[in-house]
Amino acid sequence: MKRKKIVPYYYIIPGLLMVLFFVYVPVISNFVYSFFHLSSYSAGKVFVGLDNYIKLFTSDIFPIMMKNNIMYAVISLIVQVGFGTIIALLLESKLTGRLRNIYRNIYFLPALISLTAVGLLFTFVYSPDVGLLNSALRAIGLENLTQSWLGNSKTAIYCIIAMSQWQFTGYITLLMVVAIQNIPKDYLEAASIDGAGPFRRAINIMIPLVKEQLLVCSIITIIGAFKLFTEVYSTTSGGPGNSSQVLGVFLYQNAFLHDKMGLAAATGVLIFIITVTISVIQIVVTKSGKV
Repeated sequence: MKRKKIVPYYYIIPGLLMVLFFVYVPVISNFVYSFFHLSSYSAGKVFVGLDNYIKLFTSDIFPIMMKNNIMYAVISLIVQVGFGTIIALLLESKLTGRLRNIYRNIYFLPALISLTAVGLLFTFVYSPDVGLLNSALRAIGLENLTQSWLGNSKTAIYCIIAMSQWQFTGYITLLMVVAIQNIPKDYLEAASIDGAGPFRRAINIMIPLVKEQLLVCSIITIIGAFKLFTEVYSTTSGGPGNSSQVLGVFLYQNAFLHDKMGLAAATGVLIFIITVTISVIQIVVTKSGKV
């Protein structure tokens, strides 16, 4: 009988120390700083209690930010996770044939592009004068629909959301493809023998067996929605008139532009609480890890 190999403690301790200093210490420090008034122009810090949280929750921008982040999360769950799963099922079906690998690469390619580069690319796409979108509308006779997409407070946030769906749906698709490939072939063959068609196999066998991966993709998507920053900052910086403002950009602007580190720390705590709470709720509701 082979004895289990025990990993020496001196291999584990460095990893634990890295997690402690690079994860837990910053989180705890940020929570502590949220109760202080901090300024880069002064060496000290002044305890203000819940004042930073009160300023955050009573700000005129707060409802706009929450609406934008929640809307981004909901649309991303529908498009990235929902349609991403459907695309993954189609890619693993017989419809794609020998071109399966080519289709996978095509869908995944946008996820490899830098967020800043994508922001600059879509700034050009949405340009009111020479942009690809307005040019296409003019070409098909819909010139009355052309507008300054990122300069309009009613369309700016939707343009940014559309940009993100284009980039990240392929990433979720690839994760779901890997999960589907790990499904035992015996299950699918048995279902085919019993007369189950592709749709029944997908609904009754494939999706239930990739439930854990669906949960992971949902959590990744929601966390990304509330950490949203680069997509907004590289296109509108929260404008016009704060119509596309989100928590991540608000945090950055207060920390590095307005020198309100305490308010920025409070915003960071709020983002942390929201993402952790939603993740725990998803795990409990879906009973992840239970058979």
